[in-house]
Amino acid sequence: MGSSSGLVDWRGRPVDTKKHGGVRASIFIHMLVWLSNVANIGNATNIVSYLSGRMNMDVAAASTTSTSFLAMMQVFTIPAAFLADSYLKCVYTVLFFAPIEILGYILLAVQAHVPSLHPAQCIAAAGNQPPESCSPVHGSNLSLLMLGLYLICIGEGAVRACLPALGGDQFDEADPGEQRQAASFFNWYTFAVSLGAFFGLVFIVWVQDSRGWDVGFGVCAAVVLLGLVVWAAGLPTYRNKVPAGSPITRILQVLVVAFNKRNLQLPENPDELYQATDDDSTKGHEILKRTRGLKWLDKAAIVHHHHGSISNGRGGAWSLCSVSQVEETKIVLRMVPIFLTASLGYMPVSVILTFTVQQGNTMDTRLGRIRVSPATLFVIPTIFQMAILVVYDRVIVPALRRATGHVGGITHLQRIGVGFVSAMAASAVAAIVEVKRKHVAAEHSGLMNTTAATTMIPMSVFWLTPQFFFLGVVDVTSFVGLLEFFSSEASDGMKSIGSSIFYCMLGMAAWFVTMLIELVNRVTRRHDDGGGGWLDGANLNRSKLDRFYWLVCAIELVAFMAYLLFAWRYVYRNDQRVVAAAVHQEDKKKATSAGDLGEI
Repeated sequence: MGSSSGLVDWRGRPVDTKKHGGVRASIFIHMLVWLSNVANIGNATNIVSYLSGRMNMDVAAASTTSTSFLAMMQVFTIPAAFLADSYLKCVYTVLFFAPIEILGYILLAVQAHVPSLHPAQCIAAAGNQPPESCSPVHGSNLSLLMLGLYLICIGEGAVRACLPALGGDQFDEADPGEQRQAASFFNWYTFAVSLGAFFGLVFIVWVQDSRGWDVGFGVCAAVVLLGLVVWAAGLPTYRNKVPAGSPITRILQVLVVAFNKRNLQLPENPDELYQATDDDSTKGHEILKRTRGLKWLDKAAIVHHHHGSISNGRGGAWSLCSVSQVEETKIVLRMVPIFLTASLGYMPVSVILTFTVQQGNTMDTRLGRIRVSPATLFVIPTIFQMAILVVYDRVIVPALRRATGHVGGITHLQRIGVGFVSAMAASAVAAIVEVKRKHVAAEHSGLMNTTAATTMIPMSVFWLTPQFFFLGVVDVTSFVGLLEFFSSEASDGMKSIGSSIFYCMLGMAAWFVTMLIELVNRVTRRHDDGGGGWLDGANLNRSKLDRFYWLVCAIELVAFMAYLLFAWRYVYRNDQRVVAAAVHQEDKKKATSAGDLGEI
């Protein structure tokens, strides 16, 4: 009977690797990932229409509320991750918070259904109606709206923080077979996200637009509930980490103690530093070996000797830290430069997705006799992503694994670097297409001075698909690589926080884009003869969106150079290479057994 040290089942008993974890357990996790994203991605892409159309918010208020909704969904991953790592298991955190998300959708459905809970719909033709008939949502109704949105953020934030960490716990990195399965887990995790986005963009958006917002939000609640029920059915199969106390407190202790001992000299023999004890191991703390670099933190583990005996002072953990605790802090600090540069590297995704619908609204959206909504174009990168993920995981990774000896074919940071290059390519292609779009508009008299509401440019909207292809590559490489990097590099005591760091990085990238747009407009207004900025006004044909894309591309290049420097100097806490013979032997077993399909 196999066992996995330090992990327990849902009843708190030591796990048996033949009964718990592995691909079977990960399937339940992927189901919740898929179904929760059907609701959330479909709802998130259409929420602006709800706020402006049903809640009568103006453009600025609807955009700000929508952006805040998406940002807070990332922010709420942090407190949920803290609770999961410090006091609750991931499974209990999801069980507690996911119903809160469902409650949020139910509140929105009730508000959309009951006329007294939302403002009267504006009717453009009724020009003699009193102004109050088109007043935006306010008072208690606004509070109900915000309550529903933030309940969704709280619940979904917990799900996003815990599921990647819980999925990683299902595989033993010391076992070559499970190590390969762990490398595939995050590929299929991202596939489940994309599959959810596909169904959300096609089904949820259609329900909301054609059957009503009340039905749409109700369907979202039902879909998330179904995902939770399926996921809960897998509780007996999960391997669970034992909460190890607050990692934030442990990190603060290292910083404080290292500062207090800044004037002390490190011993010549590293073994003289305070080592973790067996008691630390039983509490769920991972025993980490000392690494080079950031030596000033090692001073937190210097042992005071007073008259031949060890003196830790009266502060206990606030006066002496173990080497493992110091290494845990080093891991976090080493990830900070990767976090910042990767946030810049993800900017083109936010930029292109922000302006694509506006570009598409000015173009020919016909596909034969069918008119395609520009918002539906988001399905294109989703399809690209799912197709590339399958090819990457089933074809490219095994080939690279044999060539490099790495479990994932290439390291996490190398994979993120490929995403950087793809993001730059997406920005460059977007700039070229925008130049072409404006050139076509200029060739037809009168189009440069018209808006999307009056005339469309005789240029197919499918010119935008090449940049979407590169965005698909970005998600296959950077999205998966970053998620796996932050999850795997975090210590055992802060796996959920590692996942939350990844989602905060996505929020940071969106915030950088918002700040850059505002900054560029302010600067270019001062130097533009017409008094307008590059992205000012409602007429996209008169904007300088192509220049903005080139600016983003240049920023990406500088950020990529900085990323290469930090990635080259980064010290992995685990060697990502595996013994070639073990991998080859495992590949032969998988190729000759029906279990190979189970990894999907």
